[in-house]
Amino acid sequence: MNKLNIGWSEVSITPDKKIGLAGQFAERISEYVETPVTVTALAIEDGEEQLIICSCDLVSIGENLLEKVRENVKGLNSEIDTDKIIISAIHTHTSHVYARESNNEQETGLRTFKEILDSYLPPEKQYVPKVSAKGDDFMDGKEAFLFLEERITKAVVEAWENRRSGKFAQGFGRAAIGMCRRVCYSDGSAKMWGDTNMASFTELEGGNDSGIEMLFFYDENGKLTGVVGDIACPAQVLEHRMFISSDYWGKVKILLREKYGEDLFVLGLCSAAGDQCPRDMIRWVNPETPIDDPNIERNDYIERDADPSMFDIEGSWLVGKRIVNEMEMALERVRTKYDEAVLKHEKLTIDLPLRRVTPAEYEHAKEALESFAAKVEDHVNFDDNAKMHIHTGTIMRYELQHTRDIEPVEIHIARLGNVAIATNPFELFLDYGNQIRARSRARQTILIQLACGKCGYLPTEKAEKGSHYSAYVSSGKVGHAGGEMLVRKTTEEINKMFKEA
Repeated sequence: MNKLNIGWSEVSITPDKKIGLAGQFAERISEYVETPVTVTALAIEDGEEQLIICSCDLVSIGENLLEKVRENVKGLNSEIDTDKIIISAIHTHTSHVYARESNNEQETGLRTFKEILDSYLPPEKQYVPKVSAKGDDFMDGKEAFLFLEERITKAVVEAWENRRSGKFAQGFGRAAIGMCRRVCYSDGSAKMWGDTNMASFTELEGGNDSGIEMLFFYDENGKLTGVVGDIACPAQVLEHRMFISSDYWGKVKILLREKYGEDLFVLGLCSAAGDQCPRDMIRWVNPETPIDDPNIERNDYIERDADPSMFDIEGSWLVGKRIVNEMEMALERVRTKYDEAVLKHEKLTIDLPLRRVTPAEYEHAKEALESFAAKVEDHVNFDDNAKMHIHTGTIMRYELQHTRDIEPVEIHIARLGNVAIATNPFELFLDYGNQIRARSRARQTILIQLACGKCGYLPTEKAEKGSHYSAYVSSGKVGHAGGEMLVRKTTEEINKMFKEA
């Protein structure tokens, strides 16, 4: 074991212009900044090994953004091993839309969802966005990409150059943040955001994980410098709103800094949470003002005594307070701080089977789109796009599976003392995360989804059978067979690192 050097950086990615807001079917343009959005970077090295983790207040990390940041870093600081850079997203739906990544679909010339939908429509009835913006006061996707690559690069390099001797401690807390958002019915179907106030409602499809994995970092004098929190819930309380926001993680930063100082760094991570949300599907509380979401319908709303609306700002503050309360108690329980520890880090590419569609499913999708196009009286919009998503996605996958049958994905496996860290590029359903964590030989396992790539949802077999958004073939590149392979490979690699533990 060698002594640890630890460095931090936080760089603003809050624009001084209006931006498109990512994450919903309905197009949105920002009206103001509710809380700043940032990228936070943590660099750890022991003279032999490196581990750099970035948390971005974004909905996802496209492959081209990852590649460009690594390329930039390599040109600025040759000491940094760019394969040891992990870039992840908290999955806020109130941050940048940036240029489409140069992913495998684009490289093979395959069409997008909207391009396929438009191909079935006459020219006068093509897709029309709900809102759009141009002009000097608007940052478009290409400008946003250049802005983000520069800012993320800066955070990585600064964190590395800010390295000093330091210590870390482990912590754990428990708070009800994430809950399953997929509802099951007596006919065997399921629905994301489904209505539970129905006689046909049987159960929520999956469970939840209230655990909060924490790491605390200190300088050599014992002053707290940074906090890491890993939570099985995306940062999407405010996902439908028309402002820029870091959602509940922004509130965590504000509250922690009030107590521990404005120079405290906070690194928020999203654990396996593809089927999780901050809302209680049983004690449903409506949004304070209307939202545009084709998947959320409540025909017989009953007012509940429960949390405030988890679609609105008050709800994001409550989530932030719950997290901070647990972090404060965990900090009080810290007894052991490590200034040296085993540090290992492997970057791997694993080949997972592409989720495929049958010729019959392809023909059904074509017929559905043809029938829809024949009935269209005006332009189509985000609502139509959502309804046809399963069919356009089926056609997109059918075209893709004729060019390849695997999906290569980047994962990282690291060890920091008694702590295992494992990444994946999916919105990974909770069951897979639970399997990895339970089978890990580490005393503590931190899982980071939406890291180093953008591969969509990875549902369970049960979810695939129940269907609906997040479990459609169009919702992600890999199905449950690949999920099982990911679990096996991740646990195998973790346990290799901890075989002597």
